[in-house]
Amino acid sequence: MLKKLLIALLCLASIHTYADTIKTDVLIIGGSASGTAAALQCARSKVKTILVETGPWLGGELTSGAMCIVDANRNLPTGIWGEFRKHVREFYKKTPGYDTTANAVLRFEPYTGAAIFKRMTDTVKNLTVKLNTPWNSVKKNGTGWEVTITEKGKVNTIKAQVLIDATGTGDVAALAGAQFNTGFDSKKETGEQLAPEEALPVIQDITWCAILKDFGATANKTIARPEGYDAAKYAHFKDKDLLKMIQSGRLPNNKYMLKWSDPGISFKSTVEDLDPKNRLKFYKECRLHVLGLIYYIQTERGLKNFGTTDEFGTPDGLPPIPYMREYRRAKGRMRMVLDDIFTPYDRVSKLYRTSIAVGDASPGQHYVDKRGPQTPYPPFPAYSIPLGVVVVKDLDNLLVTEKAMSTTHLVNASTFYPSVQVAVGQGAGCIAAYCAFFKTTTKNLNVRTIQGELLDYKGYLMPFSDVTINDPNFRAIQQVSATGMLKGIQKVNGKTAAVLFNADSLVTTAEVEPAIREIYTRAFIWFNKEKPGKQFTVGNLLSFISEITLTDPKVLNANMEKQWKDNFKFSLPFDMNRTLTRREFAVLTNKYLNPFARTVDLSGKLIN
Repeated sequence: MLKKLLIALLCLASIHTYADTIKTDVLIIGGSASGTAAALQCARSKVKTILVETGPWLGGELTSGAMCIVDANRNLPTGIWGEFRKHVREFYKKTPGYDTTANAVLRFEPYTGAAIFKRMTDTVKNLTVKLNTPWNSVKKNGTGWEVTITEKGKVNTIKAQVLIDATGTGDVAALAGAQFNTGFDSKKETGEQLAPEEALPVIQDITWCAILKDFGATANKTIARPEGYDAAKYAHFKDKDLLKMIQSGRLPNNKYMLKWSDPGISFKSTVEDLDPKNRLKFYKECRLHVLGLIYYIQTERGLKNFGTTDEFGTPDGLPPIPYMREYRRAKGRMRMVLDDIFTPYDRVSKLYRTSIAVGDASPGQHYVDKRGPQTPYPPFPAYSIPLGVVVVKDLDNLLVTEKAMSTTHLVNASTFYPSVQVAVGQGAGCIAAYCAFFKTTTKNLNVRTIQGELLDYKGYLMPFSDVTINDPNFRAIQQVSATGMLKGIQKVNGKTAAVLFNADSLVTTAEVEPAIREIYTRAFIWFNKEKPGKQFTVGNLLSFISEITLTDPKVLNANMEKQWKDNFKFSLPFDMNRTLTRREFAVLTNKYLNPFARTVDLSGKLIN
């Protein structure tokens, strides 16, 4: 009897050891580009954060996927993305031939990128990073979430107030009960003129990047003949200059990234292929094909000196994950469509007012077998990403990033890009931190408070490439422009279009009057009384400030004249009859009228 009792007590003790419960404010699953940024932001916003990643590295496709030549957002160094870029340039600044120009295309070795992300996470309090940690289950717990993880052979439970799915595949959100869209959306469904008439069950290809190193002309780094190798599969490379193709992906330290939009390294993928029950088999087939290409390069084309390295720690030397452009998109509180990029100010909804990130990646169209229609995008402008696209519909305190964001297929073709996702992750981190700090849910989000936190940490709301974070008026320009008072100006350059603020250009009444009337209820009285001309002058703005703030106009004008040069540092003289510059309008409006304080809902509509 005593023996049985002892056995029972030992079993209970082992069960207690087996199932620990960890409590946190925010849990992020997926150490992807967005997941890492979200974790950094949450921790910096002083909420307790846990980041769980199944692999050994942080950075997702930027590092573990070897997508390490990055051209998007190089003119928009927003927040954590700008910080990462700076660390990379600093690391390589003494490397011969490395381009350290602020907006140069970013090139780095995957291991280095992962090490930089890890070092960034190591420097913040309130953050616990769990690498090589699989997650097993997810379920709702009141307004929060419970997730089980396997850690050193133990199954532990994490209870979190807010959960972010940053996996890239939306697996966590799917298990939590989120609904998804896949493939091409129809024109009828989205209103996008470039969408096909009928929905198509087609998604973009995945690419399994590879990193090769030139070990010197006399080296022989030929890999073992891959399983099922057939040189005929690579016959289309026969007449191509493979050395030139390899060298086009130059990285530091004699390494090269292979990311060819070609059957040798890109693969037709379907929703069924990427389903968790089929994914590993599909990935194995892709990896074998890439290994076959490397073997072909070394044997059939004589480039034996180019070989894989051991930096990934994988048996075959390939990156552990693919570069995935698309899978499934969660249904969110808001959905971003092409018009939110091309004509954001002309829509009934004003989603740009709710921005939490910016991007400028050119939309990809990768279909090896040409099964997807090639969309005739006009020059693609930089854009803002609205808050509501990362908030899952009907599931409190669940956020999604990466390919699972609530966008259309045609929008995802740009927003999936890893550098854009770093920006998205930081924005999602601000949302999660808001919910945790104020002990509320995603039903009760204050857009302006969340955006204010993002601005505090050098994030961009508006995609202005001509007003950097170092501009003394950066915040004023961002805040006033986020109300719609001053609109971004698109400047086409080939297939893309920068969005500019043009700080020194002049303000017209026609530009600012609609937003002023919308934001200030007494504005119609002022406009009917003052009847400003075509150009909006210094005197016009001071008169309006006096009207709204009930300040004596003589006192206001005198104080303004005193502060014009010394405090505001304006370059042009104080002159009541002179037309305002956009910079002057933004600075003065932000300080004295504070339009950014007007609350908006997730559609950008002003809340009275």
